[in-house]
Amino acid sequence: MATSLTLKKTVFIAALVLLAGAGWYAWQHFSDDQPAEGFARGNGRIEATEIDIATKLPGRVDEIKVGEGDFVQAGQVLAVMQLTTLQAQRDEALAMKQQAIHAVAAAQAQVTLRESDVEALNAVVLQRESELDASRKRLARSESLAKGGASSRQELDDDRARVNSAQAALTAARAQVVAGRAAVQAAKAQEIGASSQVTAAQATIARIEADIDDNSLKSPRDGRIQFRVAQPGEVLGAGGRVLNLVDLSDVYMTFFLPEAIAGRVAMGTDVRIVLDAAPEYVIPAQVSFVASTAQFTPKTVETASERQKLMFRVKAQIPPELLRKHLQQVKTGLPGVAWIKYDPKKEWPANLNVRLPE
Repeated sequence: MATSLTLKKTVFIAALVLLAGAGWYAWQHFSDDQPAEGFARGNGRIEATEIDIATKLPGRVDEIKVGEGDFVQAGQVLAVMQLTTLQAQRDEALAMKQQAIHAVAAAQAQVTLRESDVEALNAVVLQRESELDASRKRLARSESLAKGGASSRQELDDDRARVNSAQAALTAARAQVVAGRAAVQAAKAQEIGASSQVTAAQATIARIEADIDDNSLKSPRDGRIQFRVAQPGEVLGAGGRVLNLVDLSDVYMTFFLPEAIAGRVAMGTDVRIVLDAAPEYVIPAQVSFVASTAQFTPKTVETASERQKLMFRVKAQIPPELLRKHLQQVKTGLPGVAWIKYDPKKEWPANLNVRLPE
């Protein structure tokens, strides 16, 4: 009796094993989830490009204008840092610019004054030249008269003294002209220096205004605020994160394929994405990246079976125009399956035709 019971139990267990094996075989070969020839699949999650909205300069957060989950546009002001110090620096730079402008005006007036002095000195030179010419003519007449005895020796000596005096006066006048021209050059140099100060002040103002503009943290592209890192009133260092932005125009799924299949996948290959949260929809995508090296590899690769363990990362990009149409439904982090058609001659099966929400 005991032997009969044992035999029955053995037969029952064997039947269960056979049924389980048959079920597993049927699931492997007849399930719709299994890839057909020319198709492959990989598990992954929906991802998107993340951008940190951070400060360029250290400072205190004055205001955050958006909240988590808000959709934002490129160029939109998301947060503002405290500007008191920068505004004071800009006012100081503006005052310095005005001082430099007044210095330029004063230098230009000095140039004009020195140039007029040179003109006056040139006139004096002409006068001294005329006086010298007259003295020389008078001396010539005196010498002629002195030879005929019509003029005294004293008059001749006086005329000679007048010529020498006129010559010295002319030399002094010409020296003053040279000095006046040097004064003009010095005044022009002061004008150039003052103009350089104006340029430097303008550059300082432009730099401060750029810093003020950078303290208004703007969105670099359209997207959605994922989370706030800082709060108003917090003091952050240079590069301190304030917000995290998700670029919803750059959404993709990353998955892995074995070497034998990854080697046949080209850029632009069609992909279909089915999310676990919405299996009724099939989302179209295209391969935008295939890794050139294996992402995980056995320690020793010696046999063909070992080489099959080589897995390559593949990225399937969802078209931006499709994302814009369904912006409210885009969620990152959702798990799903990416189906890839690596044989271009194959047609997509009916269950993987594109189906999108209305």
